[in-house]
Amino acid sequence: MGQDQGTRPERIAAGISADVADQIVATAHRLADAARIETLRLFRSPDLHPQNKAQKGFDPVTDADRASERAMRAILAAERPDDAILGEEYGTSPGSSGLTWVLDPIDGTRAFMSGAPSWGVLIGVTDGRGVIYGIVDQPHLGERFEGGLGHARLTGRDSVTELRVRHGVALSEATLMSTYPEVGSIEELTAFRRVADRARLTRYGLDCYAYALLAAGHVDLVIEAGLQSYDIVAPIAVIEAAGGVVTDWTGGPARNGGRIIAAGSPELHAEALELLAG
Repeated sequence: MGQDQGTRPERIAAGISADVADQIVATAHRLADAARIETLRLFRSPDLHPQNKAQKGFDPVTDADRASERAMRAILAAERPDDAILGEEYGTSPGSSGLTWVLDPIDGTRAFMSGAPSWGVLIGVTDGRGVIYGIVDQPHLGERFEGGLGHARLTGRDSVTELRVRHGVALSEATLMSTYPEVGSIEELTAFRRVADRARLTRYGLDCYAYALLAAGHVDLVIEAGLQSYDIVAPIAVIEAAGGVVTDWTGGPARNGGRIIAAGSPELHAEALELLAG
């Protein structure tokens, strides 16, 4: 599992006892392991038959999305029955513990159905104050990005490394990522272009994997719009644990989704945020 990036007292100070923190982390890894099995079973398979769950436009869902979330929910029902759950495919299940598991069984279903390994499984945990822990897992590559409750690490097939964002990068030297070139509305696209026009490099299409790359120090900015809570809670935990910043476009909390900006440093975040505001 690698070295713990925070001390036990630091974890207790977050409002979660060390024992409960250990239980949350262990359960989250079991969820990610189960989701790997279900997603890889159909990834790049001729038996994958995506459906469209949108009445207008295209919002794909697959049997892998549903099986992945069901597998994670089954583990939570057995191990954490008092915790609430918010999942993309099966909605909200109430709880009494004050903790909520925020699940996206496949973030990047369009990539998944296209055979591109930029999708991921998102597992986040929140309490009454905010995001406390998260995993961004890429099953096909065997990469698990983890942050919160004393951890900030990337576990690969053969190694465990510390996650650390890249600091000291001005916007003119920055790599910016977003899932769609269109971003959102015309207004949102115009704001995005103000930042993209100043960045050194802009790339598209990596879904949650862009946030993971930011936490690992390879990307400097991610700017998106139209996100849901299950799209961003896990990336928030991972990026903040790695030393980065994630807010909405006004600088406020990002855990409810909407317009999101993630940056490797407060200085870069402030520079981009000013341009987004116009």
